[in-house]
Amino acid sequence: MKKELPICPVETTLKLIGDKWKVLILRDLINGTKRFGELKSSIGSISQKVLTQQLRSMEEDGLVLRKVYAEVPPRVEYSLTETGASLKPILDSMWEWGEQYKKQISV
Repeated sequence: MKKELPICPVETTLKLIGDKWKVLILRDLINGTKRFGELKSSIGSISQKVLTQQLRSMEEDGLVLRKVYAEVPPRVEYSLTETGASLKPILDSMWEWGEQYKKQISV
């Protein structure tokens, strides 16, 4: 089943990562695989429910890979897919812009 996506590519990108939490999840997974608890700790104020929802949505969109290990208790790890990792230049640009903005307003 093919998804209905907006005609505008910018709108498509925003539809996939336009949520604040999704961008922070991407930021944390850019550096490698993380477990749920690690993501929750590094993001901070996100609730467990919202983090679960965001990860599921990103998995459905093909940005995040969820790997469950057959252990007791089960261990679940999250990593970026190749498509998710391809967002790195966008996150790098956001980082650079944020740095410049912080310098500009602190003058």
